[in-house]
Amino acid sequence: MSNTVSDASPGEATALLSRSNDPTANTHRPRILARSAPVLIALIALAVLYFTKTPPSWFDSGVLPQDPREAADVILSKAPVIDGHIDLAWLVRLEFGNNVTAIDLDKPTLGQVDVPRLRAGHVGGFFWSVYVPCPESNGEDPGKDFLKATSSVRDALEQIDISHQLIRRHSDTFQLALNSRDVTDAMRRGKVAALLGLEGGHHLGNSLGALRQFAALGVRYLTLTHFCHNVFADSCGILKAPKPLHHGLSPFGETLVQELNRLGVLVDLSHTSDATALAALNVSRAPVIWSHSGARAVCDVSRNVPDEVLQHVGTGPGQRDAVVMVNFVPEYVSADQEKADLKAVVDHIEHIASVIGRKHVGLGSDFDGMDTTTNGIEDVSDFPALIAELYSRGWNADELGGLASGNFLRVFAAAEDVAREMAREGVLPAQDLYEKRVDIASK
Repeated sequence: MSNTVSDASPGEATALLSRSNDPTANTHRPRILARSAPVLIALIALAVLYFTKTPPSWFDSGVLPQDPREAADVILSKAPVIDGHIDLAWLVRLEFGNNVTAIDLDKPTLGQVDVPRLRAGHVGGFFWSVYVPCPESNGEDPGKDFLKATSSVRDALEQIDISHQLIRRHSDTFQLALNSRDVTDAMRRGKVAALLGLEGGHHLGNSLGALRQFAALGVRYLTLTHFCHNVFADSCGILKAPKPLHHGLSPFGETLVQELNRLGVLVDLSHTSDATALAALNVSRAPVIWSHSGARAVCDVSRNVPDEVLQHVGTGPGQRDAVVMVNFVPEYVSADQEKADLKAVVDHIEHIASVIGRKHVGLGSDFDGMDTTTNGIEDVSDFPALIAELYSRGWNADELGGLASGNFLRVFAAAEDVAREMAREGVLPAQDLYEKRVDIASK
């Protein structure tokens, strides 16, 4: 044990303080208490920091284990992972017909996500993707002007319903989160924060009114496109960008982005074309996200973000704060599938960080939305292995805590701030209608 508090560990310091407060330990108690007062203040401050928000100095003071995997577990115990995109609800639709009684998340599932693996991976929250494929993939034809009725709105509502059912069914694990405070509250309580993200503007049925109702049901990000264009914006396609329709955002799409800002719903730029992403970065008042995308400089497919778009992310003039949450789909990790492994995923993270800084990177796995997984990070239990790899490459604990969840929470809270500002300014719900609709007259 150390002889002075200044060079004692927290546990040793506590022991010293307890001994000094023991009336039988020393007859010169007043002098000891006087000397102990600064110690008491320091220990109280340490306890507050330890049990609320661990600062970089806590990690940098030699407390972390040298072993990268052990260090990763310590870091993630303080800053659990928030995954930007998990397709659990789609798996339940695809494999079980949305029958919640047919799947038990407390036991191993067919996919990459269940409660035991979430716990093993130190997952503190994730976005449940509200998703069904583009109408064309379902054998439906929305028409060149997107005016023909499809099942997208109905199916999106079903996916929200199944998400809510599963969250309630496993309420001992999940806690529905509607804002950044809910997320941190869930994590403090040892729960997994459950957020909803609507993946693709085709789910809106060309309607801002539908968007507002989805927000009322808990949706907290909208991916502007999926693999298809829609009335709002152009998609990046799958591996190669298709012929553009709007050359970015349509005028109606610009209104959509502004309405998302007003609602406090995050603008998600995964799946969008480069022109759409640049336009949205320019139009949005609030920070944006890429919920599950990689770096095109590492794997040259249209689904990944190019450097010329990344360079518009930041807090400088002409930039917008954002977080790019890196995904693990093998086709987007490496052009050579045999090289699609954990280290390649980390290469994406490091490249994005080298362009825009480590405060703008997060994690968005796409688990349960991929047919094959990336070697070394094959389900939600493998997050510590990823953190360990980055730790071995020189990332410090504060940076890794940001990657795991802090960077996303910053952006989420800032988007909520913008929504409050717009409310104070008296910004009203947008009344715009899709200009080509003929079923209702615009007034």
